Amino acid sequence: MPTFGTERLALRPFGLHDAAEVQRLAGDRAIADTTLNIPHPYKDGMAEEWISTHRDAFAKEQGLTFAVTRKSDGSLVGAISLMGIAKGHQAELGYWVGKPYWNHGFCTEAGQALLGYAFTELALLRVHASHFTRNPASGRVMQKLAMRHEGTRRQHARKWDKYEDLELYGILKKEWQEVANQPMHATRYPRVMGGVRRNHE
Repeated sequence: MPTFGTERLALRPFGLHDAAEVQRLAGDRAIADTTLNIPHPYKDGMAEEWISTHRDAFAKEQGLTFAVTRKSDGSLVGAISLMGIAKGHQAELGYWVGKPYWNHGFCTEAGQALLGYAFTELALLRVHASHFTRNPASGRVMQKLAMRHEGTRRQHARKWDKYEDLELYGILKKEWQEVANQPMHATRYPRVMGGVRRNHE
């Protein structure tokens, strides 16, 4: 699996040594409350089980999941993924960021890097994402990534015995290219424009 970086972040594969911190961050009820698949309580062994699925998904070209870490001290910030990859076509973007790291722009920065990887390295044509209607903060991340609102699926998901509306977003490769070529955008994300740089490059 590749490892690459942005100005402040390093995106790398998860290892079992990350399990305790994953459990600590993802175990916060506030994280589970706004994501579809993170359980609560987050029990012992769940992080190890989740991490152990990543390499198989990558080998089968079905998905990519990266640990988002802070370059300054190596702290684990969260996770970001491309799921349900349809080779040459599309994938779903998913992410979570630990509560101590909210409101620092880390999710947007990691998302921009992964979109660059999706459209340049994987040659996808489209990336889509969704969020609970009651979680507009996630929607703002998608908007900052230049993703377009494509609709609402009413009561489409079920979380903790409650039906949730989902807001749908998507971006096409040609739309991403237009944004990536804007001078202001290139200045803000100098290391991810024109393709993703890996650590050894």
